This record gives sequence, structure tokens and C-alpha cells, in this order.
Amino acid sequence: MNSQYISRVIDLTSPEKNVIYNMTHEEAVEAVRSGNIETVRNIDGQFSIVSVEGKTIRMARSIGRPLRYFIAKRAAGPNLIVAERIDTIYDYLISEGLDDQFHPSYTRMVPAHYITKIELLGCPDPNPVYTRFFTPERNVFSHNDLAQIGTDYIGALYNEIKKWLQFRAKEGPVGVTFSAGIDSGSVFILTYHALKELGESPSRLKAFTLSVDGDGADLVQARKFLEALNLELFLEPVEAEYSSLDWKNAVKVVEDYKPLDIQSATMSLALLKGIRSRYPEWKWLIDGEGGDENLKDYPIEENPELTIRSVLNNLMLYHEGWGVDSIKHSLTYSGGLSRGYMRSFASTDLMGFEGFSPYTLPKVIEISEGIPYIDITGWDHTKLYALKGEIVSQGVKAVTGIDMPVFEKRRFQHGAASSDSFKKHFPSKEITYRKEFLSKYE
Repeated sequence: MNSQYISRVIDLTSPEKNVIYNMTHEEAVEAVRSGNIETVRNIDGQFSIVSVEGKTIRMARSIGRPLRYFIAKRAAGPNLIVAERIDTIYDYLISEGLDDQFHPSYTRMVPAHYITKIELLGCPDPNPVYTRFFTPERNVFSHNDLAQIGTDYIGALYNEIKKWLQFRAKEGPVGVTFSAGIDSGSVFILTYHALKELGESPSRLKAFTLSVDGDGADLVQARKFLEALNLELFLEPVEAEYSSLDWKNAVKVVEDYKPLDIQSATMSLALLKGIRSRYPEWKWLIDGEGGDENLKDYPIEENPELTIRSVLNNLMLYHEGWGVDSIKHSLTYSGGLSRGYMRSFASTDLMGFEGFSPYTLPKVIEISEGIPYIDITGWDHTKLYALKGEIVSQGVKAVTGIDMPVFEKRRFQHGAASSDSFKKHFPSKEITYRKEFLSKYE
């Protein structure tokens, strides 16, 4: 672990994990140091950046790169420790004999899409100040033409995938974590098409689908999806035993206790371990994370805090939660996918992969937030849930010429195993996951 000691700031982040296309890391740091929202918004890619200017620290991140911090007290003044993970901060504090100051709830997560400014003044240090640098305009489409919306939306997604293949994943095989749902299905087709358009061999590509003890609907769905396209040769099932699923380990990896995130991470870790055992050198993975959030495709009735009006009236609600100015905003965990993306990042990072989630990038989110959802749906839940399949399939057809199969929505963790196995394995109450998380620091 390479640490950079800058004044009273200990930076334990890994800048090499940033994917920035239009400037160097140093230039990105200067952009954040300026505090100028337009300059920071111009950073093209996924990133977490820390800048220091005297007692003023500014930090910024996109959804795809986590960033946390903790202020420790020394006799000489406050010490700011910045890292990707809670346990990295904790290990540093142990090494410095400062762990008696620590509790995981004292750590803070930098919220995605904001410049977080901290003044290290000491006794006490003031709360952070947040300045939004990404504010997509809502309802910019003046029409309800789903074909055109799909073309724009999937066109933006396709450009990000091509850019990633050209400038980041330039060599070596590329794996899609593949349930054959709308999100991973579209990412697979677009990656396949991009490889051909770039003159690369599509044989670089594999679609990895998890099956636990030979069960689960995802593998059946994946076969149907690829057979419909005559591309079944790209499918590689990854078998895992029910006994190998370890939700307690997933809690430690994700450093959170939200049941849906831990369930998803448990299955993801099983899939990634299977891939790693077969392919020790494999690096590049691409997924459909963020697609549900972009097109607001979650069953509202399952969350008593939400109504269709709250979902459609609040900017990026599923990406950011209720927002940094609301009572319900968690300083420890941020909100929405800004918080939940740890289920993807931590799992792939731990297993030695570099993951990429093109749906989480601002240029793609920007298009999705511009859709006039209220005009299209008339506040109708069923129309909202049907919208994603229509937009994405029409967009994929426009960009690639391929008719994408569309199946009914199902969460990843529910598609990899039978429902009976799932219910037996995972606790039903959040408090069980929470206790497991806290046990590491007791």
C-alpha cells in the first residue's frame, strides 16, 4: 500500500485505478483543487480525486470509484486519512496507535457527483461543504419518441464502451457478467458490436453466467438470449456449490449491511471466484450496473419510503439517494448507487479484476435524466417498468442492427439459484447483516 504524506493528509487511494481519458491524473487533481464545477465536470471517465491546498482539502468522485475519509486527532492537530475502504483506514490507525479513536460510523463517504470540501482547522473541524458538479437537465426531450430516445441513450452507452476498449481494455480477453437481463444483455451486444467495428476479434469476449448447484433461471435465460442471436458460443456457465456461498464474507468485502447489496455481492463473489479459478490472468470485466437506476426500474411498491411521484420528481434519486441536504442523507454511506456500487467495485477489486460499468458514467446518465418520464407514463407504475425494455431494445437495434431479446426483470441474486436455496441461505432481517459488519470492529 503506497501512501502519500501531504501535510496533514494521508492519501491511501490508488490513482492508477482511475480511468480518465482527457487529462492526466495531475491535471484532474488541479481541476478538483480549483473547486470549479465546470472544470471538474469536464473530467471524462470514472475517478476518485483528492486535492490539498493548505488546510483546504477537496475531493470528488464518480459513481464507479469509491472514496472515504476519517479525521484523527493528534497533539499537533487533525489528521485526514483518505482511502477507498473503511478497513484500510482502520489498519492505518492501528499502525499509528490511533485505533482507539475509531468507529466505522465515524468514517465518511464522499458522495458521487459533488466536490466535497473540508477545512482542517481542529477542535472541532467543521462539517464538509458539498458543491454539485454534475447536474443533468431533466426532461430535455421535448417528445415521447422512444425510438429516438433509445438511439441517443444507447448511442451514448456505446461510445463509452468503445472508448474503454480503445484506451483501457486494449488487450486481453473481456468478460461480461451476464444474466441476460436488459442491462447485461445490452452491454454484451454493444461490446460484441464494438469489437467488430474496431477491427478486433469478437473471440476476446465471453459471457459468464452463474449457476448455483445447477439451479437458477439466469443460465436458462442466458442460453435463450444467445441462441436467439446465434451467439451461444460466447456463453460460459460458471458453476458454484450452494455450500460455497458466504454472505458473512460479502459483508466484510462490501463493508455494508444492506440486504439486497450483500445478497448481490455474495453471488457476485461466487461468480468471480469461479472465473478466477479458471483464468488466473483474466483482468477485464464489464457489466450492466447502473442500468436500473438510470431508467428508474425498481419495484416502487417494495419500498415503503417511495412513491412514483418521489421517484419521478427527484433528480437521480436512485443514484444518490435523497441528497446531501436531506435529513436521510447518510454521511457514513452516502446514498443510492453512490453507496451501493461498493457491491461491484469491492468484489471485482478483491478478486484482482478491473471492472467497468458504462451505465454509471455521466454522459449516459445525462441522457437518461433527460427523458420526460411523467409525460410518457402519466404516473403509471406499469408503464414505467415497461419503459426500460422498450428504450434499450430500440436503441440497441438502432446502434447495432441487432434485435435484442427482452425478458422480465429479475434481480441477479434471485436468478443464480433456486428460490428455496436462496431463502435458506440469506437472513431476512437487516439487523443480522449489521451485527456481522460491526463484529469486525468490536
